[in-house]
Amino acid sequence: MVRSKLNGTIPVAYLNIRGATVVAVFLDTTFEDLSPEARTSTYGALQAAAARQGFQGEIAALWEDAAGRTQFIAPPQQRPFFQVVTYGQLRAQVNGSIQL
Repeated sequence: MVRSKLNGTIPVAYLNIRGATVVAVFLDTTFEDLSPEARTSTYGALQAAAARQGFQGEIAALWEDAAGRTQFIAPPQQRPFFQVVTYGQLRAQVNGSIQL
């Protein structure tokens, strides 16, 4: 899972949301402990890793906070979707992984 250092294999769900291809990347709860700058940097690294592996769509990074609430970073047009779907529902859709 992703920590402050990016390495390893991360589970993903390849989704089609209103015609847009999105890869939901599932990060562990330690992502919550990163600074906003580190989260932004990590999100960029996830986008780059997905692109290197041939994925051309949008990236959404998801994690659960300490209270078990779904948190995410996603493109503006995808945010309404991620605001109403639970982490568990999305996690059940895992159908791949990306290598960092």
